[in-house]
Formats: sequence, C-alpha cells, structure tokens
Amino acid sequence: MLSIEGLTHVYPNGTRALDGVSLQIPKGMFGLLGPNGAGKSTLMRTLATLQQPTAGSVRFGTIDIVAEPHLLRRTLGYLPQDFGVYPRVSAYDLLDHLALLKGITTKADRRATVETLLHQVNLWPHRKKAIAGFSGGMRQRFGIAQALIGNPQLVIVDEPTAGLDPEERNRFLNLLAAIGENVVVILSTHIVEDVADLCPRMAVLAEGRILLEGAPLALVDGLAGRIWKKAIDHRELDDWRARCEVISSRLFAGRTVIHVLADAPPDEGFVAAAGGLEDVYFSTLAQSRKAA
Repeated sequence: MLSIEGLTHVYPNGTRALDGVSLQIPKGMFGLLGPNGAGKSTLMRTLATLQQPTAGSVRFGTIDIVAEPHLLRRTLGYLPQDFGVYPRVSAYDLLDHLALLKGITTKADRRATVETLLHQVNLWPHRKKAIAGFSGGMRQRFGIAQALIGNPQLVIVDEPTAGLDPEERNRFLNLLAAIGENVVVILSTHIVEDVADLCPRMAVLAEGRILLEGAPLALVDGLAGRIWKKAIDHRELDDWRARCEVISSRLFAGRTVIHVLADAPPDEGFVAAAGGLEDVYFSTLAQSRKAA
C-alpha cells in the first residue's frame, strides 16, 4: 500500500504544484488523470524520490519515502515522461549496463535479467538494434524494461502512451496490465481511455488538488441519467454554454455534438447519452472551474 498524506509542493517561484494531496493506493493499476499542468509530473517525481515535498508524508509499506528515499529506490521502477538513452548502444547492451548500475553485479544474473525483460516487453528480436532506430512504442517498451530491473514493487509511469500510434498503444497497455497484477503501478496520464481500459481505481488531479477518487465503473454509474447530448451548429456553442452546463464538445460528421450535465433534458432535441469515464472527467473539471 502506498499512503500519501497532505502532500504539498511549492516551487521557489511560488507556484503551488501540489496542494494537500492525500491518496491510498493498493496493489494493482491506479490511474491518475489530469490536464497538462495539473501537478501530475510533480507528484510522480516526488513519489520517485527525485524531489522533496514542501510538506506532507509518503509511505510505501514500512518505508518513509521522504525520510528514507534510498530504501524506496531499491524497490522502485520509474518511467518518466521523457527519458534519455545512449542512442548508438544496442537495447541488450544498454539494459545490461542499467542492470549493473542497479546492483546486479554477477554477469550470469544480468544475462538472465536482461533476456527475461527483453522477452517480456517483446523486444528480443530487436535486442541488437541501436535504440536510435526504435519507434516511439519500442522506446516506451524499452523504458518499461529498464523500470522493471530488480523486480520493483512500486512502478510509476508518467504519460507513457502520449504520441503512440493505436497499435503500439494497445501493445503497451497490455504490457502494463500484465505488470499490474502483482505490484503497485501508478499510471499518470491525461488520456481518459488509458485509465478506463486498465485501472480498477483512479483519481482526478487538477491545480494540485485531488478532485475525485474512486472506481471508474462506480463513478460512471454516479452520472447515470444526468448526461444529455445534442448536435448543434458550432456557432451556437457559446450560447449553449451560457444556458446550461456544457461539459464537452466535439465534431462528428461536420456537426458539433455537446454533452450537458443536468438532471433533465435542457431543451428539445437533447437525448440521453450513455455516460462514460470521459464524462466523469470533464464534468469534474467543469465543476471545479465553476467553483473557482
């Protein structure tokens, strides 16, 4: 169990990136949803012991992450949003080097570790290829391989599917799902579908605060009968926003389709929409902005 209590981080310029974040994260996949600039990467970097919080506590089992970061690093796997590699080194050689840095000093143990991980992330056929020639999805799978060195019990992945094509995204998500069966995996993303597909529990973070937490299916059920949709002319969008709580809009077949949060149809022409996690996410952000 990862326990986060009252976590706050204020940067030297006064920006409050985290504002009293509290979460209890059990074993399995946990989704952290939020827009760009919500504080997700700051939270991930803090959990990964790359920066100290201004206030609050974080514990992973018996480990006090703030007081004893070196103990967490022994059991941590981290895939940041951007990670650097030696581009001209082969996948096998770089993974072997990283395993050595992580304390696997015996050559036979490193060989077993590297070969197992390359098979696990489906990069074995490409093991002799320089990482400079990898596609975006292959690089992300290599990133997960390095994060899994040493059998970590806490794995943190930050915006892992941004920029991936649909096939690579599915392959990567399937890999994460398999990993998440036995350890704590935190998936930080702004892509709602990633959380909907993978995570039995989730939270929404915006402006450094947790706005919502729970099981995606239960959160979707909580909006049952309150989401309405209508196709409109795009020139009417501002008018509808003034009249009711429009939580999202998107183009479909040349028309603008709006989703509205209301207890009853706002007007003629609205029909009930089968609410999804995207509606939960957008309605949460909309209500937060309204309250501000």
